[in-house]
Amino acid sequence: MSNINQYDYDHLRNLSIGTVDYVAPNEIKVMLDTSAPQNTALNTGTPSLFPRINGFVLIPNEVGALVGLISWIGVEHSQYPKRKGYKDFDLIDLPFPLRKMSITPMGTLKQEGKIEDKTYRLERGVYSFPSIGDTVILPTDIQLKSIVENKEENSVVKIGVAPIAGNAEVKINPDKLFGRHVAILGNTGSGKSCSVAGVIRWSLEEASKRLPEGQKLNNRFIILDPNGEYTNAFNDLNCDIKKFKVELTEPEKETFKELKVPAWLWNSYEWSSFSNASGRTQRPILRRALRELRSGETDGISDFQTRARSHFSSCYASLRVDLSTTANYKDSATAFGNKLLSIVSDATLFENNCEDGELKPHFKELAEAISVIAASKYKSFQKGQELVEYYVSFSREDVENSLMAIQNLLDNFGGLKISVGPNEDTPIPFAVSAIPDHVERLSQEAGVIQFVDFLIMRMRSMLSDTRMNKIIADDKEVSLENWLSKTVGGISIIDLSLVPSDISHLLVSVISRVIFESLQRYRRTNNKLLPTVIVMEEAHNFIKRYNESSEEISASQLCTESFEKIAREGRKFGLSLTLSSQRPSELSPTVLSQCNTFLLHRIVNDRDQELVKRLVPDNIGGLLQELPILPTRKAILLGWASPLPILVEMNELKPEHRPKSEDPDFWDVWTRKEEREVDWKSLADDWQNLNQKEVEE
Repeated sequence: MSNINQYDYDHLRNLSIGTVDYVAPNEIKVMLDTSAPQNTALNTGTPSLFPRINGFVLIPNEVGALVGLISWIGVEHSQYPKRKGYKDFDLIDLPFPLRKMSITPMGTLKQEGKIEDKTYRLERGVYSFPSIGDTVILPTDIQLKSIVENKEENSVVKIGVAPIAGNAEVKINPDKLFGRHVAILGNTGSGKSCSVAGVIRWSLEEASKRLPEGQKLNNRFIILDPNGEYTNAFNDLNCDIKKFKVELTEPEKETFKELKVPAWLWNSYEWSSFSNASGRTQRPILRRALRELRSGETDGISDFQTRARSHFSSCYASLRVDLSTTANYKDSATAFGNKLLSIVSDATLFENNCEDGELKPHFKELAEAISVIAASKYKSFQKGQELVEYYVSFSREDVENSLMAIQNLLDNFGGLKISVGPNEDTPIPFAVSAIPDHVERLSQEAGVIQFVDFLIMRMRSMLSDTRMNKIIADDKEVSLENWLSKTVGGISIIDLSLVPSDISHLLVSVISRVIFESLQRYRRTNNKLLPTVIVMEEAHNFIKRYNESSEEISASQLCTESFEKIAREGRKFGLSLTLSSQRPSELSPTVLSQCNTFLLHRIVNDRDQELVKRLVPDNIGGLLQELPILPTRKAILLGWASPLPILVEMNELKPEHRPKSEDPDFWDVWTRKEEREVDWKSLADDWQNLNQKEVEE
């Protein structure tokens, strides 16, 4: 006898509860026998609730049994069922209330081994659909556990039990859970924060059991915590726990480290967002200032020939980019014409400032050559009182002639200057406080100070803000090496609760981008991945939808773009996201669509429910209908980390391990069962930094 796919058919007859009445790819209807259990089934040998919404049934077939999820139960008036061996065929055929149920096909349960020693293995997908009249049976206790339990290698982390499957243990494989992005969604008070802390804690506790004696875990979690909830959630774990916070009090200095995200870590886009620099004039000046400050060229930049060579080399590089993209000089002819005019005005400015009689004519030649090219495509017409000026499409020859004219000028300064040093985005320390002065100097030399004075004023006022200074100002103790070693290792809890709102999005953007780029370089250097997880609590505040048509680079948009890049490419470099949010409809669709595993707690808002239903597979039937009524601690696990979508009752965390997200205890405070004394003076002095001033005096 073959040792696979052999069923004990006598046993099956005892488990039978109905027959297939209707078959479609996403729905199978079942007519229940009149003798089928009403609420509790004893057929399987152990009492089990049946029929129950979101319970499991089996339909045996040639490869094992189709697993179905009950999505609807009801009574329909049908013909009286004809029972074999009875004289039912003589009855008058009147409508008879028959119980029916609808099931959603979920997968195939394959039997392995001989009848007396059989085991079961669940596979996703349906091999063959049943036919009308096929028998539907109840799964036994062993089969139920085989459906729910994850039998993959390393599926050792128990996150809860499945109430609908006889409280079978629900285990996950950390490689699958954290190897791709995870979204933990649910309303306030649904147990979402405890689930975030729980999956991290339970995974690391299980990993600790497999460690060599005396060793610490080699894990990397960066928890971005906007509300300061996770401070004490991981204190007793066997790994490095690092906590970062701003505005530390004396007692806090023993537990926390001062949060430092120095401004020299920022790239040019983050600087543009911070200073609100406009794209046409201010952003190029700011980028140049950053490049020169990072490369240390600021001392010699006043030399006229050095400045001229540097400036027109940049113009040459910009036109080379345009030459490679036809649309830049054809479809965007007016913008290209204005760029040529700006080169003409720059050449004239350098000519006026040039004291060398031999060099002066070369600037004039450049201005005249570019002016002729621009004038050849210039058009205008009168519209009422207004003169409308524009340019028609330039040719490739026009661009090449412009490049040749700039090259002729540069030949007098030693040729095109190719920058081999750091660019404006390289994280090299420099005197952050010097950047407004340097931008002012460059804009005066370029004759555009009137367009840049507001930018300079904004940067000076923001850099002098004492709240920001503690986080972004120069600190000689902070280098790129020690910033990475302190942040990327063990569990780093970054408390953002007191970070000024002006820069909170910017800091999250910088931290996530720098971590991502460091892991990219690690893979390139070592040809291996460094598994790292970024946990973003309250993700809807930091990974928002944004309007792509806007020219301004907002901090919120930068933050979202940073996470979108991680969502698309992070897995290739060992970086995964764990997102926690109570408003999934406000999250970036790009990031949410890249999440492969979902842990769904209670979601009441209809927009959020609709979004979740669109994101997850259609074949999970009525399971998502439970979202608005899920009790605390119960969640639906589905996606890459789970063989089948399953309702899970999450493990309970000890009170000391829970994030600080409890509901406020109004009644106990009102009735003085719990005292709340308030020293407003002490709080106000701390807020206004008065205590610190007294210490300094």
